[in-house]
Amino acid sequence: MTSEELHNEAKRLIPGGVSSPVRAYKPYPVYIKSGLGSKIKDVDGNEYIDYCMGFGPLILGHANPTIISKVKEQIERGALFGAPIEQEITLAKKITTHFPMDMVRFVNTGTEATMSALRLARGYTKCDKIIKIEGAFHGAHDAVLAKAGSGAATIPSSPGIPEDFTKNTILAPYNDLSAIESVIKENKGEIAALIIEPIMGNVGVVLPQDGYLEGIREMTEKNDILLIFDEVITGFRIGMGGVQSRYGIVPDLTTLGKISGGGFPIGIFGGKADIMERVAPNGDVYQAGTFSGNPVSLTAGIAVIDTLEREKVHESIDAMGEKIREGLKEVVSDLGLDYVVSGIGSMFQIFFTGGEIKDYADVKRSDLDSFMKMFGSMLENGVFLPPSQFETNFVSYAHTNEDVEGTITAYEKSLKG
Repeated sequence: MTSEELHNEAKRLIPGGVSSPVRAYKPYPVYIKSGLGSKIKDVDGNEYIDYCMGFGPLILGHANPTIISKVKEQIERGALFGAPIEQEITLAKKITTHFPMDMVRFVNTGTEATMSALRLARGYTKCDKIIKIEGAFHGAHDAVLAKAGSGAATIPSSPGIPEDFTKNTILAPYNDLSAIESVIKENKGEIAALIIEPIMGNVGVVLPQDGYLEGIREMTEKNDILLIFDEVITGFRIGMGGVQSRYGIVPDLTTLGKISGGGFPIGIFGGKADIMERVAPNGDVYQAGTFSGNPVSLTAGIAVIDTLEREKVHESIDAMGEKIREGLKEVVSDLGLDYVVSGIGSMFQIFFTGGEIKDYADVKRSDLDSFMKMFGSMLENGVFLPPSQFETNFVSYAHTNEDVEGTITAYEKSLKG
C-alpha cells in the first residue's frame, strides 16, 4: 500500500491517523518502511536524508550495528523480567560519571521522568507550586500542559485537564531573569521547583543568553527552590554531560531520555542523594512502573554511551552541525530572506522570521505556512525534517559530508520557492 492509502486506513482506526500529533501533516504523512545510517525509506520507494532521527535519540544513526547486536543478544536472554538486572547498575554508573548526579531512577519516557521529578520536588520541599518556562515542553502530563493566563495564573492548554491541576504552575518567559525574580517574590516560600530546558529544543533551538542559567541557579539556591534541568533532548547530545557540563551549572535534579535508550523507550530522573533518597522504597515519594529499567532499553543505552565514550562522535556531529548552519546562513543571505538560522552542536533550525530569537514569543512570529511549504519541498528534494517549525533538526554520527552538501542544496532549492 502507498502512504496515502495507509493514512486513509489509519484515520479510521487511530485519531488523526497518527500516534502523536506532530506526525500529522497535509496532504498525508509519508509512511516509513526502513532506516539505515543517515537515510530512511518510505513505503512508496523514496529515500531521504533524515534529520528527524526519531526526534533526537538516534545519535549514531538508524540501525547501528553495535546497538542491534547487543539488543539481539539481550532479547535472546529475555526482554522483560520485572526484577532487578545488572544493566541498571552499569548504566547508572555511566550516567553519574558524566552528569553531576548521585543517584538515578529509570522510567520509560521523558514524560514519566519530568512528572516524577516534579512529584519528588514537591514531596521534598513540601511546597506545591512550580515555575515552568513559556513554550517549554516537559511531556504530556497535566501539570505542565499549561499556558499563561491572567498575571501569574495559568489555565490548561488542553481540554480534559481541570484548572485545579495547573493552578500551581506558574509561567515565565525564557531568557528573562527579572520575570523569574518577580514570580519568586510574589510566591515566597510556596515554590517547590523551577523546571527548564536549559537550551530550548521543543520550539526549534533557542539558546540561553549570557548569565541567564547562572542567574536562575543563584536565585533558586537563595530561595530554597529545586532547580530541575530537563535534558531529555540535550543530554548526551550537547556533549557527554549535557548543557549543565557545558555551562558549568549543577541543578538539583536532572531528567534524561532520548539518546540514553539508544533508540528504545527510556526516561531517567536523578540528582543529589538526599533528594533521591525520598523516592520509594527508601522514602515516601511513590514512583513505579512495570517496564521501568527494562533490559532492552538499558542494553541499548549502555551500547550507545560506550560508543560515545570510545569514539569522537561529538567532534564529528558538532562539526557537521556547524557546517550546515553556516551553509544555511549563506543560503538565507543570498536569497535575501529575513530568516534566522539557530542551533548549537548537532542541533539546528531555520526560523521563518527575522530579528532576535530569545524566547517563545519570538519563535511564534514565524511564518508557519511558509515553513510547511518548505518542508514539503524538502521531501521532494530527498530530505526528511521534523514536520514543524517548533521542532529541532538533528545530525547523527552516520551523516556524511555528502549528506550535508546535498542538504544545503535542497534547502536552497526549497527556499527559492
